[in-house]
Amino acid sequence: MNTLRLIKRFARDRRGASAVEFALVLLPFLVFVFGVMEFGRAMWTREALESVASAGARCMGVLHDSCALSGAYNKDRTVSYVQRRARELQVEIPVGGILLSNNTTCSNVTGFSRVALTYNFKTFVPLILPRFKNGIPLNVASCFPNQPVSS
Repeated sequence: MNTLRLIKRFARDRRGASAVEFALVLLPFLVFVFGVMEFGRAMWTREALESVASAGARCMGVLHDSCALSGAYNKDRTVSYVQRRARELQVEIPVGGILLSNNTTCSNVTGFSRVALTYNFKTFVPLILPRFKNGIPLNVASCFPNQPVSS
């Protein structure tokens, strides 16, 4: 008899309803918040890569000292320049993720320098996005017209 009364009293008690409702809403809210933050971080990283690719292509096209040696294109210097620029934006690009072409075609026009970057974006919250636990591939490329060498 006493047990039955305790069960009825427990069923009528509403003091913990807010805590239960909060717990039910908290998880989807946190998933949403962290998802938005990770999406923003991925877009920022992509924009940083675009900036680095553009700067690298320009450096090659104008034969800047950072990408040239004795007035001629130098691949090793260009790779170092691209990696340095990326590092300044807190992005580490491996050498294998940098593809350089110092005389190629862009949009059916010849005479361009082109930098293509491949980066594997690692998310902090793979539990929310299990599909991307191995990272999200980001690919960007930029072209810049080669400037004539003055003699």
